[in-house]
Amino acid sequence: MSHTIEISDEMKERLETHCEEGETYEEFLEELLTIYETEGAFLREGYSE
Repeated sequence: MSHTIEISDEMKERLETHCEEGETYEEFLEELLTIYETEGAFLREGYSE
């Protein structure tokens, strides 16, 4: 089952800055979810516990 998610123009622009050339939004978001599920949280550059 497929769902449609609407995003603002601002969010679209932000996503575009993170997607690699030829990468779709769906692929990028899938990668983010995989990282989150594996690590339990998103890591930020320069952040350490």
